Amino acid sequence: MWNPTLTVSERSLVLASIHGATPQAGFATAPTPPPPPPGPPPVVLTTTMIRAAPAEAVGEGSVGEEVFIDDHDIINEISLDEEDLPDQDDDDDQDEDMMDEVEDHSAYAFHGHADEVFAAACSPVDASLVVSGGKDDRGFLWSIGSAENVQELTGHKDTVSTVAFSSDGKLVACGSMDGQINVWNTATRTLQRTLEGSESGLEWLKWHPRLHFIIAGSEDFNIWMWNADLSSFGNTFAGHSNTVTCGDFTPDGKLICSGSDDATLRIWDLKTAQCRHVVRGHGYHTQGLTCLAITWDSQSIVSGSQDSSVHIVSINSGKVVGSLVGHTNSVECIGISPSELHPRSVRYNRVATGSIDRTLIIRDLTHQAIRSICEHDDGVTCLAWIGSSRYVASGCMDGIVRIWDSLSGELACMLSGHRDVVRSPAVSADGNSIVSVSSDKSARVFDISMFK
Repeated sequence: MWNPTLTVSERSLVLASIHGATPQAGFATAPTPPPPPPGPPPVVLTTTMIRAAPAEAVGEGSVGEEVFIDDHDIINEISLDEEDLPDQDDDDDQDEDMMDEVEDHSAYAFHGHADEVFAAACSPVDASLVVSGGKDDRGFLWSIGSAENVQELTGHKDTVSTVAFSSDGKLVACGSMDGQINVWNTATRTLQRTLEGSESGLEWLKWHPRLHFIIAGSEDFNIWMWNADLSSFGNTFAGHSNTVTCGDFTPDGKLICSGSDDATLRIWDLKTAQCRHVVRGHGYHTQGLTCLAITWDSQSIVSGSQDSSVHIVSINSGKVVGSLVGHTNSVECIGISPSELHPRSVRYNRVATGSIDRTLIIRDLTHQAIRSICEHDDGVTCLAWIGSSRYVASGCMDGIVRIWDSLSGELACMLSGHRDVVRSPAVSADGNSIVSVSSDKSARVFDISMFK
């Protein structure tokens, strides 16, 4: 078998090729070895084991200094057959096999979307009805467990970024980055209204808690409001100086609260569109707001920011009345548990916050005290309280939905099936199912009836 003798420089090149590196400065390029004899002998690479430098020599010299290997540094030579070397295609196949082996706990999966899915919502009256929207510029109205009862919600020219049902479940709205909202009748499955005004992308939309009014936050720095029954434009709430990233009606339906990338929170009068309070500056967020939640009594706002901070603001005074420390990275989601003032209430006055720092923190909202820190394997992107129970679900960048006991902080269940980031979890009206969507192009339904 042909096995040419390698010089020290040649051995260094072989070592470099095996480890995917290039020769360091100071190694000369080896001359071309003599051609092998006729015939197809197997290719054999000879690698060299090199004696390590003494411990006291480690760290000597400057970066980029030439290093030379002498014959006395060589301990042994090992012959490697080319077939033994790792193949990149094999690695790729192994990665795909690992993806195929993801355990799927879902009871049903919807695969109508052709690209990433960003938003989902469950009907408040029909426990099987779901709406979803995604990067493929489409929305879908579909039923859990039925592959036939699917309605494509067409008409958009850009990503469907936000979806929501009206409080009575009769209408469903899809908002898009094309600046348009399409409103559909859930009974007839027909397009009822197209709401226009903003020519910029819509970040979110919310229905009034009782009326068919819709508000939406836009990249044009404004909040827009429409009457979906009349297809009429209501008001523009102007004042932010950057994208309006989050917002909602107060549960009593009298005010609007909005947060922006301009690091401010604004509280608006619904009828006059006048800004009552602007919350900013010292003692508040220093970077853009990412999320907010409003207490059921319409008295307080809890807001989260890219700067890792969480603050509580009084709606009446517009003052910061509490700061909830604990996160070390961007806060992506906030959810407040039902309280005794909520129609389907229990006495769990908790607020949960999720962050890219891989934690979900559950606090007692009354005393502003941490009750549990729930650790994840990757960043937390979204959360949802499960009805009026003590359980809260978190969605994670690792593709897993986790169910946590808010009283003990214990992990109650892990629901896998997604292969990419989980977004927008929504709980069905009967509390038996949770729907989550993902960058893997799917929407999945998990049974959570044991946590009601």
